[in-house]
This record gives sequence, structure tokens and C-alpha cells, in this order.
Amino acid sequence: MSFLDYFISALFLQAGYNSALVAIGAGLLGLSAGSAGAFIFLRKRALVSDAISHATLPGVGIAFMIMVAFGSDGRWLPGLIIGSAISSAIGLLMVEWITRKTRLTEDAAIGAVLSVFFGFGIVLLTVIQTMSSGRQAGLENFLLGSTAGMLISEATTIAVAGALAAAFVFLLRRPMTLVAFDPEYAATTGVNVRNIDLAMMGLALIVTVIGLKIVGLILIVALLIIPPVTARFWTNQVGLMIGIAAIVGGLSGYIGAVLSAAEASLPTGPIIVLIAFGFFLFSALFSPLRGGLASALRHQRFQRRVHRRQGLLSLARREPIYDGLTLRILRRSGMIRRDGVATARGRIAAQKAARDEARWAIARRMLPDDSAIERYDGLTPIEQMMTPDQIAEIDRMIAAQQGAKA
Repeated sequence: MSFLDYFISALFLQAGYNSALVAIGAGLLGLSAGSAGAFIFLRKRALVSDAISHATLPGVGIAFMIMVAFGSDGRWLPGLIIGSAISSAIGLLMVEWITRKTRLTEDAAIGAVLSVFFGFGIVLLTVIQTMSSGRQAGLENFLLGSTAGMLISEATTIAVAGALAAAFVFLLRRPMTLVAFDPEYAATTGVNVRNIDLAMMGLALIVTVIGLKIVGLILIVALLIIPPVTARFWTNQVGLMIGIAAIVGGLSGYIGAVLSAAEASLPTGPIIVLIAFGFFLFSALFSPLRGGLASALRHQRFQRRVHRRQGLLSLARREPIYDGLTLRILRRSGMIRRDGVATARGRIAAQKAARDEARWAIARRMLPDDSAIERYDGLTPIEQMMTPDQIAEIDRMIAAQQGAKA
């Protein structure tokens, strides 16, 4: 069977029970990571998730040693998850305590906890490799993730935990949204901001520990942050952003696990992160709201509007136009002929542009505090920003000034 055939089979969950369960588990992991990461991103706590992930490593090592001491081979996944959860919870509480009780900033506390815990974990892994008992082979896969040889019980544990994490995100979405945007207001409404912050970090902790086997502690941060950043390109609404982040994370996890199942040489964690980055790159380029291409097109349209406006004002004042782009824009829009002489349409548009400039000059003196004055960009027609009564009053003032001069 070719790679494409196996990929299609795995994509539709036809490549075996174990592969299907791993793909579902990775999809649920990505879904919960994307939705939980959205709140961390909105709360501007992305680096805390990094500290949580690196703080899991000592827990993995200590849990392995404890299980070996009790006669196990040390590779029981629930035991390793419990150990990593306890270790990362201690790291999270240390970051929170250092930030609250000392003058150190949060990023300094994160840097200290991250480096100490990760260094301690590497030392433990080195010690474990010298142990005569236990099954140490493959333990380093918790750094970058691996689904090769994953047991059905392990895949089931990850799938169930991922579903529970997604359910917790759904239940806590309202207070977490309130705290993420306005913690001061949330406190006045009776929300315990500190507990909600800890709940956010707790969800990140859950996602981290259940993602160790699939994505690894180093790359799980990317699965927490890339989906919400991707979703931010597409919407300004919180609910929609969380939904898009969950979909991006879920698809990244599912497709990455399917690719890894179709080609055993492809590491699962890095593939999942690369797919998530692919979604991010596509959004950064092609999103109509904040994408690079859309921004470039908006900038180009704005420049054309500026050149057209300035050209029309020059026609109204009978000033020569030297800028080549301005001449091309006026010519293409039928405002001037090839010899530079204004057409009938161009004369009407030029008179309108000059009249609007005079209107805005009066409006700035007559209505200095009006919101329309603050919002005016120099290009938008006055009819779209002021009421007909305001424009009529401005025109009466212009007519009065012209009568006085006559």
C-alpha cells in the first residue's frame, strides 16, 4: 500500500483501531489545547504555559523512579501523567508565588522556574539511563512526542483526558473570558480573579501533561499558542475566536497523527506543530481581516484614494499635476484626458472635492468637539460622516461668507 493510500485510510479511520484511537486522541488534544490556549493568549500569559511544560520533566523522571522502585517497568502512562502533573503544578505555584510575593516580574519568575525544573529533569533522565532496572528506552520521547508503539490503553487515556479538558473549557468559558479582558471589572462582579487565573493555568497544565506522549513537553507550547494566534487573524469576536482556535488545534492534531501513522519515520509532535504553523501562515497571508495580502491591498487602495483626492483638488485650483501615478489614476477614472485637460466628469468631481474641503474647514471651527471631526481621514465624503442638517448649516455659512466678500 502506497503512502497516499495509507494516508487516506488513516484519515477516515480505516487504518486500524490503534491508529484511529491515536488520531482521535490527538484531535481532542488539539481541540482542548486550542480552546484553552485562547484564554491564555487573551490574558497575555503565553510564557506561563512554557514554564508549565518544562516543569513536567522532573515529574516524569521521579514518577518513573518511584514505579521502578515498586517493581514496575516505570512506563505506565497514567503514573507518568500524575507525576508530571504534580511537578508542573508545583512549578506553576512557584511562578505565581514569586510574582505575588517578590518584586520580580512574571517573565523573570518564569525564566527561573523553567530553567531550574528543566535542568533538574535532564539530570534525572541522565540518572535513569544508568539504572539497571526499568524500561528506560524511549523515555526521551516525552521531549518531542512519539506515537510509535503507543498502547491502546495509552491512546484511550489521552482521548478521554482531552475530551474532559475541552469540557472544562466550555464550562468555564464565561468567567475566563471576563477575567481575560477586564480583571478589575470581573473582581467587582464577584469573580475570584486569582482562582480563575489558576483555573486557566490548570487547563494549560492538563493539556500539557496529556500531550506529553503525542506532542512532547517542548512542543506542546506551540499547540497552545499557535491556534489562538491563527484564529485572531480571522475575527474580533471572542466566542468565534475560541471556536476557530479549537478547530485549528483539532485539525492540526488529527492530521498530524494521521501523517505520522501513514509514515512511521515522521515524528508526531513536530508534524502536528508544522501543520498548525501551516494554518498560521495561510491566515497571516490570506485572512481578509488582518492578513498580509489584505493589508497590502487596503494600503494600495488607500494610496489610490489619496492620489485621486489630491489630483481633484489640484484640478479645482487649476494647479499643474506632476505626479505620474496621480495622472494615471485620474486618467483611468475618466477625470482627465490624455493631454491632462479635465473632462466634464472631472470638473464636477473637482468642484465637489473643493466644496468638501471648504465644508470641513467650516466644520472644524463650528463643531470642534464633534466625533466626526476626530474620525475624518481626509478622504471619506462628508455626507457619510455628517447629517444633512449639519451640512446644510455649513453650506449656509459658506454662502454667507461668500456674500460678505462680494
